[in-house]
Formats: sequence, C-alpha cells, structure tokens
Amino acid sequence: MTRAREVGVVDYGDYQFEIYRSGLRGVLPKLPVEFSELESRAHAAMPPWVVSYVAGGCGNEHTQNVNVSAFERWGLIPRMFIGAAKRDMSIDLFGMRLPTPLFLCPIGVISLCAQDGRGDIATATAARKLGVPMIASTLSNAPLEQVASEFGETPGFFQLYTPTDRGLAESLVHRAEAAGFKGIVVTLDTWVTGWRPRDLSQANFPQLRGYALANYFSDPVFRGGLAMPPERDVPAAIMKWGAIFGHPLTWDDLPWLRSLTKLPLIVKGICHPDDARRAIDAGVDGIYCSNHGGRQANGGIAAVDLLPGIVKASGSTPVLFDSGIRSGTDVVKALALGATAVGIGRPYAYGLALDGVEGIVHVLRCILAEADLLMAVDGYPRIADLRPSALLPVG
Repeated sequence: MTRAREVGVVDYGDYQFEIYRSGLRGVLPKLPVEFSELESRAHAAMPPWVVSYVAGGCGNEHTQNVNVSAFERWGLIPRMFIGAAKRDMSIDLFGMRLPTPLFLCPIGVISLCAQDGRGDIATATAARKLGVPMIASTLSNAPLEQVASEFGETPGFFQLYTPTDRGLAESLVHRAEAAGFKGIVVTLDTWVTGWRPRDLSQANFPQLRGYALANYFSDPVFRGGLAMPPERDVPAAIMKWGAIFGHPLTWDDLPWLRSLTKLPLIVKGICHPDDARRAIDAGVDGIYCSNHGGRQANGGIAAVDLLPGIVKASGSTPVLFDSGIRSGTDVVKALALGATAVGIGRPYAYGLALDGVEGIVHVLRCILAEADLLMAVDGYPRIADLRPSALLPVG
C-alpha cells in the first residue's frame, strides 16, 4: 500500500482556534468562512464571462439548486458518551492512504478563476500543501505534465473528455501515466454541452476562444492532424478541437477504455444503480456519482438522493461523489450515505479567485474544520462510524 504522505490523526477543527487567536490581535479572517459570502466576493472579483461559466447551470438551474438544498433534508443524529476527542478522517482509496476524504473536482476553466490565469498550477500546489488529491481536467491552460509536477507526494488523477479520435484519447491517457497520475477519470455526460442560458446570453464558450486547450495543443497526435502547429494557426486548431472534442460513449466503448491503462479507471456521471453494476462488471475500479453539479442536464434530481442506490449497487467498489457540496456538514452527510471520497468544486474555485493557492487552502481547511468539529460534537470519531443509520430524514 502506498501513502500519499504520513497520515495520522489531525485536529482539522483547530483551524477555528487559529482564527480566534488572530482575533485577539485584532486580525480578522482575510477570506470569508461562510459560503454565500465567499461566492459573492468571488463573483465580484472575476470577469462576468468567467462567473457565468463557473457559477451557471443548465436550464433554469433547478437541478443545480436542489443539489445544494437536498442536503438539508438529512440530519445527523448526535451520539453521546463517545468521547470523540480525536477524529480520524483518513481513507483508503485505490491502495493509497489519504489524510482526508476530500478531493478537488475537475473544473475545465479553473485556470481562468485565478487572477494570473494559472489556476491549474495553483490548484495542484494547494493539493500538495494539504494532501487533498486534485482531479486535473483535460481542459487546462497548462499541459498535464506541468500540473502533475506540482503534486509532490499527493496523488493526482487525470480526467478525460474522450475525443472522437481514439489515437488522441490513447495519447492523453499515456501522457497522464507517464506524468505520474494515479488514476484516469472518464467523464461520461459531456460529449455535448447542455443548455446553459447564462453562457448563451453572453455568447460565451471559453474553449472556442482558445482557452484551456493546452493539453490538445501540446499533444503530438493532435498536432499531427493539423496543417500547421497550433501556435501558428490558432483558429484552425480551435476548429479541429471543436470537431473532435466529444465522443458519445456506449457500452461497446468500455472494453477499449479499460484496455488503455492499468491505472485505476473511474467513470464519472453514474447515477443509476444498473449503470454502476454494469460498469463494475466491465472492469472499472471506481464509480463516480455526479450530475456535473447541474451544469449538463436539468433533470431535477439531486445527486445526493441518487447516492445511496449507487453505493448499494457498487458493493466493495469505491464510490466518489460530488454535486452540491458547500460545507463540511455536507461532506459528513455524503460520507454517511456511503461515499468513499467527496469532491469540492465551486467553493475552491471561489477561494482561488480571491487569494490564489492560499484561497484554496483556506476553503479546504474551513470545510475540513467544520466536518471534523461536527464529528466531534455528535460523537463520530471515525469515518467508518458514519453510516446511513446516523442520518434521519428531516423534511
């Protein structure tokens, strides 16, 4: 078993005392500790077209909203006389012992959330600092090799948008292997973009403007299909990207995807138990339950409501989860419902927008502190103690 870093019991809740001690010197937190204020300040700091892409959802954004509100329908039952003075938030994932159950979700324009346009690198640096794995998006302003070089001992995963060109897909996966990524995450629900009114109102599609395409422009297979190198004819390279970006995968493609790598293969976007079972039967190593944060389809079902069925169908196969996580309390509830690891998306993007690497670190420390303190007060010293029986429907 490999180790991301030395893992032990960490009092993540102590972050609150750092803040309180600073207050004795008249120093208030530089960044908000509450999500709504973090979101508001980040929106003011980013250009409107970046805000629309990061914050916007599909259709009237109902799914995006219920992803968040659905967590309020579950309450954690307090247990007393447990003596949870120390909490162990570490997890085992794909043979690695990780210090926390968090990971950083792939965000295709995370680069643009940073004031200097280097958000991919900042995210990888923050991942290294806290030992929280980053899932690096195919859509990146920095080549995947450069992103991976920032991880240090923290594992990273590479998220693949499968192109129609199988040779290009194979090249991207093999590059990720060579760069040291520890798993491949294949996104299933984004071979075409959903109907996003905020972006449509601004006629805004960042990739068509040449953003976040570094992995393509640096790839030998992609470059080999161009009449001129991308740096000499950017519009032609963008058109080529648009023509090959999304492949509508079918079950017939899964054996080929499995054959591309010996790394753990995780499939993202699984929301039906039958799909989870069939994917596991075909050899995938991890199920990623997600509805893309409500950005791709406005079906109206909160991802967390689908999580228990996915967990049951997956058996001993790890289940990663994202969509609607805004706090440490949300993380604890997702873990109690059976998630092995829980992804943070928009909150860390907003921390990045406000203060770069340290903004991401602050957001993650806030989430971890809240989760840690909730487990302490309610008597759950280990993640293994968080089971569905610890939750009660409250609405």
